[in-house]
Amino acid sequence: MANKKLRRAGLPQDLCERLSRHQIITCRDFLCLSFLELMKMTGQSYWSVQKLFRTVSLSCAPRMQTAYEMKMKRALNPSAAFLPTTLEDLDKILHGGIACSSLTEITGPSGCGKTQFCIMMSLLATMPTNTGGLDGAVIYIDTESAFTAERLVEIAQHRFPNYFATEEKLIAMTNKVLVYQELTCDSVLKRIKSLEEEIISKNVKLIIVDSVASVVRKEFDTKRQGNLKERSNLLTKEASILKYLAEEFSIPVILTNQITTWLSDGLAVQADLLSPVDDLSLSEGSSRNGDWDSGYVTAALGNTWSHCVNTRLILQYLDSKTRQILVAKTPIAPLTSFLYIIENSGLVLQETDPKEQPCSNWEGINPALQAIKVRKDTFHNEAEMALSSFTL
Repeated sequence: MANKKLRRAGLPQDLCERLSRHQIITCRDFLCLSFLELMKMTGQSYWSVQKLFRTVSLSCAPRMQTAYEMKMKRALNPSAAFLPTTLEDLDKILHGGIACSSLTEITGPSGCGKTQFCIMMSLLATMPTNTGGLDGAVIYIDTESAFTAERLVEIAQHRFPNYFATEEKLIAMTNKVLVYQELTCDSVLKRIKSLEEEIISKNVKLIIVDSVASVVRKEFDTKRQGNLKERSNLLTKEASILKYLAEEFSIPVILTNQITTWLSDGLAVQADLLSPVDDLSLSEGSSRNGDWDSGYVTAALGNTWSHCVNTRLILQYLDSKTRQILVAKTPIAPLTSFLYIIENSGLVLQETDPKEQPCSNWEGINPALQAIKVRKDTFHNEAEMALSSFTL
Protein backbone atom coordinates (compact mmCIF):
# COMPACT_ATOMS: atom_id res chain seq x y z
CA MET A 1 0.00 0.00 0.00
CA ALA A 2 2.88 2.39 0.69
CA ASN A 3 3.78 2.24 -3.02
CA LYS A 4 0.55 4.05 -3.91
CA LYS A 5 1.13 7.25 -5.85
CA LEU A 6 0.57 10.46 -3.88
CA ARG A 7 -1.83 11.78 -6.51
CA ARG A 8 -4.14 8.90 -5.58
CA ALA A 9 -3.89 9.63 -1.86
CA GLY A 10 -6.27 12.59 -1.86
CA LEU A 11 -3.71 15.42 -1.92
CA PRO A 12 -4.23 18.52 -4.11
CA GLN A 13 -2.78 18.19 -7.61
CA ASP A 14 -0.57 21.28 -7.33
CA LEU A 15 0.89 19.97 -4.07
CA CYS A 16 1.67 16.59 -5.67
CA GLU A 17 3.47 18.36 -8.52
CA ARG A 18 5.48 20.42 -6.05
CA LEU A 19 6.50 17.33 -4.10
CA SER A 20 7.38 15.45 -7.29
CA ARG A 21 10.07 18.06 -8.00
CA HIS A 22 11.73 16.78 -4.81
CA GLN A 23 11.33 13.14 -5.98
CA ILE A 24 8.47 12.58 -3.53
CA ILE A 25 6.23 10.38 -5.67
CA THR A 26 4.72 7.66 -3.48
CA CYS A 27 3.10 7.53 -0.07
CA ARG A 28 6.23 5.80 1.19
CA ASP A 29 8.38 8.73 0.04
CA PHE A 30 6.06 11.16 1.82
CA LEU A 31 5.75 9.24 5.10
CA CYS A 32 9.51 8.76 5.41
CA LEU A 33 10.01 12.53 5.79
CA SER A 34 9.85 14.47 9.04
CA PHE A 35 7.27 17.19 9.61
CA LEU A 36 10.04 19.82 9.37
CA GLU A 37 11.15 18.52 5.96
CA LEU A 38 7.56 18.49 4.73
CA MET A 39 7.01 22.04 5.96
CA LYS A 40 10.03 23.21 3.95
CA MET A 41 8.93 21.37 0.79
CA THR A 42 5.26 22.30 0.91
CA GLY A 43 5.51 25.76 2.45
CA GLN A 44 2.66 24.93 4.81
CA SER A 45 2.26 25.21 8.57
CA TYR A 46 2.94 22.49 11.10
CA TRP A 47 -0.77 21.81 11.61
CA SER A 48 -1.46 21.67 7.86
CA VAL A 49 1.41 19.22 7.35
CA GLN A 50 0.12 17.11 10.23
CA LYS A 51 -3.29 16.96 8.51
CA LEU A 52 -1.65 15.99 5.19
CA PHE A 53 0.36 13.30 6.97
CA ARG A 54 -2.80 11.84 8.46
CA THR A 55 -4.53 11.87 5.05
CA VAL A 56 -1.67 10.04 3.38
CA SER A 57 -1.38 7.53 6.23
CA LEU A 58 -5.06 6.63 6.04
CA SER A 59 -5.02 6.33 2.24
CA CYS A 60 -2.29 3.69 2.22
CA ALA A 61 -3.19 1.83 5.40
CA PRO A 62 -4.97 -1.49 4.71
CA ARG A 63 -8.63 -1.17 5.62
CA MET A 64 -10.07 -3.75 7.97
CA GLN A 65 -12.56 -6.12 6.35
CA THR A 66 -14.75 -8.71 7.97
CA ALA A 67 -14.77 -12.22 6.58
CA TYR A 68 -18.41 -11.68 5.63
CA GLU A 69 -17.55 -8.59 3.55
CA MET A 70 -14.82 -10.49 1.73
CA LYS A 71 -17.16 -13.40 1.04
CA MET A 72 -20.00 -11.20 -0.24
CA LYS A 73 -17.67 -9.14 -2.42
CA ARG A 74 -16.56 -12.28 -4.22
CA ALA A 75 -20.08 -13.75 -4.34
CA LEU A 76 -21.54 -10.59 -5.92
CA ASN A 77 -18.95 -10.54 -8.70
CA PRO A 78 -17.45 -14.02 -9.10
CA SER A 79 -16.12 -13.25 -12.59
CA ALA A 80 -13.79 -10.65 -11.06
CA ALA A 81 -12.24 -13.18 -8.68
CA PHE A 82 -10.55 -15.44 -11.26
CA LEU A 83 -9.18 -15.50 -14.78
CA PRO A 84 -10.25 -18.87 -16.25
CA THR A 85 -7.48 -20.82 -18.00
CA THR A 86 -10.08 -22.62 -20.20
CA LEU A 87 -8.45 -25.86 -18.98
CA GLU A 88 -11.69 -27.12 -17.47
CA ASP A 89 -10.40 -29.57 -14.87
CA LEU A 90 -7.66 -27.20 -13.72
CA ASP A 91 -10.16 -24.32 -13.39
CA LYS A 92 -12.45 -26.57 -11.37
CA ILE A 93 -9.68 -27.47 -8.92
CA LEU A 94 -8.63 -23.81 -8.61
CA HIS A 95 -12.27 -22.74 -8.02
CA GLY A 96 -12.35 -20.70 -11.21
CA GLY A 97 -8.85 -20.30 -12.61
CA ILE A 98 -5.92 -17.98 -11.90
CA ALA A 99 -6.85 -16.00 -8.80
CA CYS A 100 -7.07 -12.21 -8.96
CA SER A 101 -5.47 -10.11 -6.19
CA SER A 102 -2.64 -12.62 -5.80
CA LEU A 103 0.63 -13.89 -7.30
CA THR A 104 0.65 -17.13 -9.31
CA GLU A 105 3.98 -18.72 -10.20
CA ILE A 106 4.54 -21.10 -13.13
CA THR A 107 7.75 -23.06 -12.75
CA GLY A 108 9.37 -25.96 -14.58
CA PRO A 109 12.20 -26.96 -16.91
CA SER A 110 12.94 -25.32 -20.23
CA GLY A 111 10.60 -26.27 -23.06
CA CYS A 112 7.73 -27.51 -20.90
CA GLY A 113 5.38 -24.66 -21.89
CA LYS A 114 5.74 -21.86 -19.33
CA THR A 115 5.86 -19.10 -21.95
CA GLN A 116 3.15 -20.86 -23.97
CA PHE A 117 0.93 -20.74 -20.89
CA CYS A 118 1.67 -17.04 -20.37
CA ILE A 119 0.90 -16.16 -23.98
CA MET A 120 -2.35 -18.12 -23.74
CA MET A 121 -3.33 -16.28 -20.55
CA SER A 122 -2.52 -12.96 -22.25
CA LEU A 123 -5.03 -13.80 -24.94
CA LEU A 124 -7.68 -14.88 -22.44
CA ALA A 125 -7.39 -11.69 -20.36
CA THR A 126 -8.21 -9.57 -23.44
CA MET A 127 -11.37 -11.55 -24.23
CA PRO A 128 -14.81 -10.10 -23.39
CA THR A 129 -16.26 -10.93 -19.99
CA ASN A 130 -19.15 -12.86 -21.57
CA THR A 131 -16.57 -15.32 -22.96
CA GLY A 132 -14.79 -15.75 -19.62
CA GLY A 133 -12.12 -13.09 -20.15
CA LEU A 134 -11.40 -9.86 -18.28
CA ASP A 135 -11.90 -7.50 -21.25
CA GLY A 136 -8.74 -5.54 -20.51
CA ALA A 137 -5.16 -4.95 -21.46
CA VAL A 138 -2.14 -7.05 -20.47
CA ILE A 139 1.31 -5.92 -19.35
CA TYR A 140 3.83 -8.57 -20.36
CA ILE A 141 7.36 -8.04 -18.96
CA ASP A 142 9.62 -10.27 -21.06
CA THR A 143 13.10 -10.82 -19.58
CA GLU A 144 14.15 -13.63 -21.93
CA SER A 145 12.96 -12.28 -25.31
CA ALA A 146 10.70 -15.33 -25.50
CA PHE A 147 7.38 -13.64 -26.36
CA THR A 148 6.28 -13.81 -30.01
CA ALA A 149 3.28 -12.01 -31.47
CA GLU A 150 2.95 -14.73 -34.11
CA ARG A 151 2.36 -17.36 -31.45
CA LEU A 152 -0.23 -15.13 -29.75
CA VAL A 153 -2.14 -14.81 -33.02
CA GLU A 154 -1.83 -18.55 -33.73
CA ILE A 155 -3.29 -19.49 -30.34
CA ALA A 156 -6.11 -16.99 -30.82
CA GLN A 157 -7.07 -18.30 -34.25
CA HIS A 158 -7.02 -21.95 -33.17
CA ARG A 159 -8.55 -21.58 -29.71
CA PHE A 160 -11.34 -19.18 -30.74
CA PRO A 161 -11.67 -19.56 -34.53
CA ASN A 162 -15.17 -18.07 -34.69
CA TYR A 163 -14.42 -15.03 -32.56
CA PHE A 164 -11.17 -14.21 -34.38
CA ALA A 165 -12.56 -14.79 -37.87
CA THR A 166 -11.76 -11.22 -38.90
CA GLU A 167 -8.48 -9.32 -38.99
CA GLU A 168 -10.04 -6.43 -37.05
CA LYS A 169 -10.56 -8.66 -34.00
CA LEU A 170 -6.97 -9.87 -34.15
CA ILE A 171 -5.63 -6.32 -34.43
CA ALA A 172 -7.76 -5.16 -31.50
CA MET A 173 -6.58 -8.08 -29.38
CA THR A 174 -2.87 -7.67 -30.15
CA ASN A 175 -3.07 -3.94 -29.40
CA LYS A 176 -4.15 -4.81 -25.87
CA VAL A 177 -1.02 -6.84 -25.11
CA LEU A 178 1.71 -4.42 -24.02
CA VAL A 179 5.12 -6.11 -24.15
CA TYR A 180 8.17 -4.68 -22.38
CA GLN A 181 11.58 -6.27 -22.83
CA GLU A 182 13.51 -5.68 -19.61
CA LEU A 183 16.88 -7.40 -19.50
CA THR A 184 18.37 -6.21 -16.19
CA CYS A 185 17.29 -6.30 -12.56
CA ASP A 186 17.17 -2.50 -12.36
CA SER A 187 15.00 -2.16 -15.46
CA VAL A 188 12.56 -4.82 -14.24
CA LEU A 189 12.23 -3.12 -10.85
CA LYS A 190 11.78 0.32 -12.42
CA ARG A 191 9.13 -1.03 -14.76
CA ILE A 192 7.21 -2.67 -11.91
CA LYS A 193 7.36 0.55 -9.89
CA SER A 194 5.91 2.53 -12.82
CA LEU A 195 2.93 0.27 -13.52
CA GLU A 196 0.31 1.85 -11.26
CA GLU A 197 -0.71 4.74 -13.53
CA GLU A 198 -0.52 2.54 -16.62
CA ILE A 199 -2.89 0.02 -15.04
CA ILE A 200 -5.41 2.82 -14.54
CA SER A 201 -5.01 4.61 -17.87
CA LYS A 202 -4.93 1.49 -20.06
CA ASN A 203 -7.40 -0.71 -18.14
CA VAL A 204 -4.81 -3.40 -17.45
CA LYS A 205 -6.33 -6.65 -16.16
CA LEU A 206 -3.28 -8.94 -16.07
CA ILE A 207 0.44 -8.56 -15.33
CA ILE A 208 2.95 -11.20 -16.46
CA VAL A 209 6.67 -11.37 -15.67
CA ASP A 210 8.39 -14.02 -17.81
CA SER A 211 10.65 -14.81 -16.11
CA VAL A 212 11.32 -13.40 -12.68
CA ALA A 213 14.39 -15.64 -12.25
CA SER A 214 16.21 -14.95 -15.51
CA VAL A 215 17.80 -11.55 -14.86
CA VAL A 216 18.23 -12.18 -11.14
CA ARG A 217 20.32 -15.30 -11.64
CA LYS A 218 22.47 -13.65 -14.29
CA GLU A 219 23.41 -10.73 -12.07
CA PHE A 220 23.72 -12.35 -8.64
CA ASP A 221 26.33 -15.04 -8.01
CA THR A 222 25.07 -16.52 -4.75
CA LYS A 223 28.50 -18.00 -3.99
CA ARG A 224 29.82 -14.47 -3.38
CA GLN A 225 29.41 -13.07 0.10
CA GLY A 226 26.46 -10.74 0.43
CA ASN A 227 24.95 -11.49 -2.97
CA LEU A 228 22.32 -13.88 -1.63
CA LYS A 229 21.04 -11.25 0.81
CA GLU A 230 20.94 -8.57 -1.90
CA ARG A 231 19.11 -10.93 -4.25
CA SER A 232 16.56 -11.82 -1.59
CA ASN A 233 15.97 -8.12 -0.86
CA LEU A 234 15.40 -7.42 -4.55
CA LEU A 235 12.98 -10.32 -4.97
CA THR A 236 10.96 -9.46 -1.88
CA LYS A 237 10.76 -5.82 -3.02
CA GLU A 238 9.46 -6.89 -6.43
CA ALA A 239 6.98 -9.29 -4.84
CA SER A 240 5.78 -6.59 -2.44
CA ILE A 241 5.05 -4.13 -5.24
CA LEU A 242 3.36 -6.77 -7.40
CA LYS A 243 1.20 -7.88 -4.46
CA TYR A 244 0.16 -4.30 -3.88
CA LEU A 245 -0.82 -3.89 -7.55
CA ALA A 246 -2.68 -7.21 -7.55
CA GLU A 247 -4.65 -6.37 -4.42
CA GLU A 248 -5.22 -2.68 -5.15
CA PHE A 249 -6.65 -3.31 -8.63
CA SER A 250 -8.01 -6.86 -8.12
CA ILE A 251 -6.01 -8.31 -11.00
CA PRO A 252 -3.99 -11.54 -11.34
CA VAL A 253 -0.20 -11.48 -11.55
CA ILE A 254 1.56 -14.41 -13.24
CA LEU A 255 5.29 -15.02 -12.79
CA THR A 256 7.42 -17.71 -14.36
CA ASN A 257 10.36 -19.26 -12.55
CA GLN A 258 13.23 -21.51 -13.57
CA ILE A 259 14.57 -24.65 -11.94
CA THR A 260 17.72 -25.40 -9.99
CA THR A 261 19.62 -28.34 -8.52
CA TRP A 262 19.25 -29.08 -4.84
CA LEU A 263 22.09 -31.22 -3.49
CA SER A 264 21.67 -33.20 -0.30
CA ASP A 265 23.94 -35.27 1.93
CA GLY A 266 25.82 -32.16 3.01
CA LEU A 267 27.02 -31.19 -0.48
CA ALA A 268 24.90 -28.05 -0.48
CA VAL A 269 21.88 -26.65 1.25
CA GLN A 270 21.47 -23.62 -0.96
CA ALA A 271 19.71 -23.76 -4.29
CA ASP A 272 21.15 -22.13 -7.44
CA LEU A 273 24.75 -23.23 -6.82
CA LEU A 274 24.79 -25.14 -10.08
CA SER A 275 22.95 -22.65 -12.22
CA PRO A 276 24.74 -23.39 -15.56
CA VAL A 277 22.97 -26.74 -15.85
CA ASP A 278 19.67 -25.82 -14.22
CA ASP A 279 17.47 -27.03 -17.02
CA LEU A 280 19.27 -30.29 -17.61
CA SER A 281 20.55 -32.03 -14.55
CA LEU A 282 19.36 -34.25 -11.71
CA SER A 283 15.84 -34.94 -12.90
CA GLU A 284 14.87 -37.08 -9.95
CA GLY A 285 17.99 -36.79 -7.85
CA SER A 286 21.02 -38.35 -9.41
CA SER A 287 24.42 -39.01 -7.96
CA ARG A 288 27.77 -39.87 -9.43
CA ASN A 289 26.99 -43.53 -8.93
CA GLY A 290 23.71 -43.38 -10.79
CA ASP A 291 21.41 -43.67 -7.78
CA TRP A 292 18.73 -41.14 -6.91
CA ASP A 293 19.73 -40.10 -3.41
CA SER A 294 22.11 -37.14 -3.58
CA GLY A 295 19.97 -34.44 -5.19
CA TYR A 296 17.06 -33.42 -7.35
CA VAL A 297 15.68 -30.56 -9.41
CA THR A 298 13.34 -28.06 -7.77
CA ALA A 299 12.06 -24.51 -8.32
CA ALA A 300 14.73 -21.81 -8.33
CA LEU A 301 15.10 -18.74 -6.06
CA GLY A 302 14.88 -20.62 -2.79
CA ASN A 303 12.56 -20.86 0.17
CA THR A 304 12.05 -17.15 0.80
CA TRP A 305 10.74 -16.59 -2.71
CA SER A 306 8.40 -19.59 -2.44
CA HIS A 307 6.62 -17.79 0.41
CA CYS A 308 6.18 -14.67 -1.72
CA VAL A 309 3.85 -16.36 -4.20
CA ASN A 310 0.31 -17.41 -3.33
CA THR A 311 -0.03 -20.20 -5.88
CA ARG A 312 2.63 -22.38 -7.52
CA LEU A 313 1.92 -24.49 -10.60
CA ILE A 314 4.68 -26.83 -11.77
CA LEU A 315 4.93 -27.83 -15.43
CA GLN A 316 7.14 -30.89 -15.82
CA TYR A 317 8.02 -33.78 -18.11
CA LEU A 318 6.92 -37.35 -17.43
CA ASP A 319 8.74 -38.58 -20.53
CA SER A 320 9.91 -37.11 -23.84
CA LYS A 321 6.32 -36.52 -25.00
CA THR A 322 4.08 -36.41 -21.94
CA ARG A 323 3.87 -33.35 -19.72
CA GLN A 324 2.16 -32.81 -16.39
CA ILE A 325 0.75 -29.83 -14.47
CA LEU A 326 1.15 -30.07 -10.70
CA VAL A 327 -0.87 -27.84 -8.40
CA ALA A 328 1.95 -27.64 -5.86
CA LYS A 329 0.84 -24.74 -3.67
CA THR A 330 -2.47 -22.93 -3.28
CA PRO A 331 -4.66 -21.97 -0.31
CA ILE A 332 -7.85 -23.16 -2.03
CA ALA A 333 -7.07 -26.53 -3.64
CA PRO A 334 -5.57 -29.93 -2.83
CA LEU A 335 -2.34 -31.20 -4.37
CA THR A 336 -3.43 -32.31 -7.84
CA SER A 337 -1.91 -33.22 -11.20
CA PHE A 338 -3.08 -33.21 -14.83
CA LEU A 339 -1.57 -34.43 -18.07
CA TYR A 340 -1.37 -31.96 -20.93
CA ILE A 341 -0.04 -31.48 -24.44
CA ILE A 342 0.87 -28.35 -26.40
CA GLU A 343 -0.98 -27.77 -29.65
CA ASN A 344 -1.53 -24.86 -32.04
CA SER A 345 -4.25 -23.67 -29.67
CA GLY A 346 -1.91 -23.67 -26.66
CA LEU A 347 -2.05 -26.02 -23.68
CA VAL A 348 -4.69 -28.75 -23.83
CA LEU A 349 -5.45 -31.16 -20.99
CA GLN A 350 -5.57 -34.87 -21.83
CA GLU A 351 -8.49 -36.93 -20.65
CA THR A 352 -7.22 -39.81 -18.52
CA ASP A 353 -8.70 -42.32 -16.16
CA PRO A 354 -7.84 -41.22 -12.59
CA LYS A 355 -6.67 -44.77 -11.91
CA GLU A 356 -4.19 -44.51 -14.78
CA GLN A 357 -2.95 -41.03 -13.83
CA PRO A 358 0.79 -41.25 -12.99
CA CYS A 359 1.48 -40.84 -9.31
CA SER A 360 3.11 -37.57 -8.32
CA ASN A 361 6.04 -37.81 -5.95
CA TRP A 362 5.19 -35.34 -3.17
CA GLU A 363 8.33 -35.58 -1.08
CA GLY A 364 7.46 -33.67 2.08
CA ILE A 365 4.97 -30.83 2.08
CA ASN A 366 7.29 -27.88 1.40
CA PRO A 367 6.56 -26.61 -2.13
CA ALA A 368 9.94 -24.88 -2.18
CA LEU A 369 11.61 -28.29 -2.24
CA GLN A 370 9.13 -30.17 -4.43
CA ALA A 371 11.08 -32.36 -6.86
CA ILE A 372 10.51 -31.54 -10.56
CA LYS A 373 11.01 -34.03 -13.37
CA VAL A 374 12.94 -33.03 -16.48
CA ARG A 375 13.87 -34.85 -19.67
CA LYS A 376 16.32 -37.63 -18.90
CA ASP A 377 17.86 -37.84 -22.38
CA THR A 378 20.14 -34.86 -21.75
CA PHE A 379 20.65 -34.99 -18.04
CA HIS A 380 23.31 -37.59 -17.18
CA ASN A 381 26.40 -36.03 -18.79
CA GLU A 382 25.58 -32.56 -17.52
CA ALA A 383 24.91 -33.84 -14.02
CA GLU A 384 28.28 -35.59 -13.94
CA MET A 385 30.03 -32.40 -15.08
CA ALA A 386 28.21 -30.30 -12.49
CA LEU A 387 28.93 -32.65 -9.61
CA SER A 388 32.56 -33.17 -10.56
CA SER A 389 33.19 -29.41 -10.74
CA PHE A 390 31.39 -28.60 -7.49
CA THR A 391 33.54 -28.02 -4.43
CA LEU A 392 32.58 -26.80 -1.01
